[in-house]
Amino acid sequence: MTCDSSTAGKVAWILVLVGALNWGLVGLGNLLGFQGNVVEMLLGSWPTVENIVYVLVGVSAVFKAVKCCK
Repeated sequence: MTCDSSTAGKVAWILVLVGALNWGLVGLGNLLGFQGNVVEMLLGSWPTVENIVYVLVGVSAVFKAVKCCK
């Protein structure tokens, strides 16, 4: 997947990367017995903000998938 030069493309790429790393740490944490959800660790006291981050990561993945298929 290439990084397009628009601001939206760069932000989407960063959010997709954050989401992928977070899910990798969640899986690793579940296997090794530790809390690996970095988003929850950082924003757990603000559940609404945490959920907004998850939604933004999902929207970014859709954005990148659509841009990739064009």
